[in-house]
Amino acid sequence: MRAALICVFFLCRVYPNARKILSQNNREMESLDKFDLAILTELQTNARLTNAELAQRVGLSAAPCWRRVRALEESGFIKGYHAELDRHKIGLGVLAFVRLDAERNTGDLTKSMEEAIAKIPDVVSCHYISGSGTFELQVVAKDLDSFSQFARNVLLNLPNVKDVHTSFSLGEVKTSGALPLTHLPGAR
Repeated sequence: MRAALICVFFLCRVYPNARKILSQNNREMESLDKFDLAILTELQTNARLTNAELAQRVGLSAAPCWRRVRALEESGFIKGYHAELDRHKIGLGVLAFVRLDAERNTGDLTKSMEEAIAKIPDVVSCHYISGSGTFELQVVAKDLDSFSQFARNVLLNLPNVKDVHTSFSLGEVKTSGALPLTHLPGAR
């Protein structure tokens, strides 16, 4: 609990609009009803459902279901629809977790690191982290030799990088991108 409070305090100090954003998000979450939650749950499972199939699964007729989906998209609850690819089938057998340590953590230097990392297609996920390190990346590569070359030629040459620490996935246990909705008011 104390760590969570420290994180919120840090967010509010570093990002002055964080309080406003957090309270706005809480109001938006309270406005979701059981049909909205059911729509979000179904679309996370299968975003290729037709509107008629979705409407039947959530207990609405087609027109109100379509309006609700559009409203969820417009309000930002649904950010997009994506195909999930099997990285092994497209020849990306290595998944690495890379912690980048910054030489200095200043606003401008950190921003330049963020911008440089965001442009690298091999980096499939990047998080600004607390504790040891500055950024935690998920990087895919064809094989260990390819990753080694990528680390030497790309990661170590990013602006403001002090050190790079890597761990490799030995096997994926769970890779679902579906988010839990049970914490929301009105969830079943």
